[in-house]
Amino acid sequence: MSLRVDVQSLSSPAGVLLRDLQLDIPPGQVHTLMGDSGSGKSSLLAAVCGTLDVAMHFEGSVLLNGQRIDQLPTQARRVGILFQDDLLFPHMTVRENLLFAIPRGASAAREAMAAQALGDVEMADYLHADPATLSGGQRARVALARALLAQPKALLLDEPFSRLDAALRVRMRALVFGLVRARGIPALLVTHDAQDIADTNGVTRIVNPAA
Repeated sequence: MSLRVDVQSLSSPAGVLLRDLQLDIPPGQVHTLMGDSGSGKSSLLAAVCGTLDVAMHFEGSVLLNGQRIDQLPTQARRVGILFQDDLLFPHMTVRENLLFAIPRGASAAREAMAAQALGDVEMADYLHADPATLSGGQRARVALARALLAQPKALLLDEPFSRLDAALRVRMRALVFGLVRARGIPALLVTHDAQDIADTNGVTRIVNPAA
């Protein structure tokens, strides 16, 4: 499973943010996108997953395993995303947050998938916990488990480590990058921190054309 993003232009009402950018991300690689604030990094992720603001305009294409997905509805693209904030539903338990990501089907199978996902992120004992009782790092791991339970064919990472302390960042990087490689899915990471780079051969630094 590979991800190719071909940007002819990405613009806001204020002007062009990105122009003539091509990204080819093979299975299991975390490609890092770096640039100044306002250079269009997060907007590019939104264009890939289908949540770009209507005021923005994207010209180009997004191919997942050779199939064009940029013209599909968001839910049909099979692209997961992790943000700086975990965005867990506060009125749901950890279990309920995870089940929300799993397509409807056999109850026992869904419960087993949720339990396995928590085990994968070292949170097996927290299935019935209230998200409000969890630490920031634990919430981040639950958010990761939820994103992967949707069985994405590609994963977008919008500075997901930026609010974690230094020691936890190291663990979360290793966990996320390890799961991406193990599952063989392409991932695109936006960050300001060079220490977040998973593969020095997979780095793109962008400059705003208007700068």
